[in-house]
Amino acid sequence: MQLRELEWFTTLAEAEHMTEASLRLNISQPTLSRALARLERKLGVKLFDRHRNGLRLNKYGEIFRAHALRAMNEIDRGEERIAALVDPERGSVSLGFIHSFGGWLIPDLLSRYRKRAPSTSFELRGGACETVVDDVRQGNIDIGFVAPEPAADDLDWIPLGREQLCLDVPPGHAFEGRDHVALADLAHEPMVALGAGFGLRQVTDRLCRETGFSPRVAIEVTELSTLRALVAAGMGVAVVPASRPGHSPGSPLPSIPFSDPAFRYYGAVTRRGGPSGQAARRFLRFVAKGSQHAPQAGLPSGERALGGVLAASG
Repeated sequence: MQLRELEWFTTLAEAEHMTEASLRLNISQPTLSRALARLERKLGVKLFDRHRNGLRLNKYGEIFRAHALRAMNEIDRGEERIAALVDPERGSVSLGFIHSFGGWLIPDLLSRYRKRAPSTSFELRGGACETVVDDVRQGNIDIGFVAPEPAADDLDWIPLGREQLCLDVPPGHAFEGRDHVALADLAHEPMVALGAGFGLRQVTDRLCRETGFSPRVAIEVTELSTLRALVAAGMGVAVVPASRPGHSPGSPLPSIPFSDPAFRYYGAVTRRGGPSGQAARRFLRFVAKGSQHAPQAGLPSGERALGGVLAASG
């Protein structure tokens, strides 16, 4: 089956009209009709239901279109990777990251890197920590930026730094006005938290567990903006990253530092041995070398991963 046939089929599947699709493809309608007939004979099924005013993709066509699009996407990615080997600065890098990093870490890294390699393009995808890690593991993205370090033997971890955590409380809460609050003070407080698949929730649960209690999570959410809105509405308190200079947390909630050490360590995660594309390897090397926090943040496994990836990326 030729790539051209897949391209013609996907265009016809989108248009669901022979004349319109042939105009888009700049080929004659009989040529497109014969190509569709050959494809359907090869597959042994009809891919479209014929109607007076056009075509309608049937269940067999839906299945084949999904596979055709994936095949074409893989070919495109193969071409991009080959092009990146020839000129890594013109390559493409796919990044995944937890949502809160989209407000500071990712823009900062890309802004600095584009000054060095302006021809590099990026594909960005935000999600929960577990989703980002799974996307890295499955090869859907080159590099993931997450917190905390995932417990996985098949991935490499490059420590980058740590974020201070604090407590957001509703206006008028008993804790408001305090200089600090102890983690133990949260034992009987209803809390708003991200779902179990999110890194911040994992860190919150661990901190509470180490303090000797299980958090009383009253409401689970999937976005920090929703979490903060619920705290503002008096639904509970929440452990959140401390706001950074120049980055608004999204709501004017009272934020109180913890008297206990309360951090989340963050870093970059890749498949074992690092990403395969040269453009992604160059970007990862830039990220690792530019970090001012890696020595303090790294655990022994992270330090070994950092050295191995840098050596592999040349």
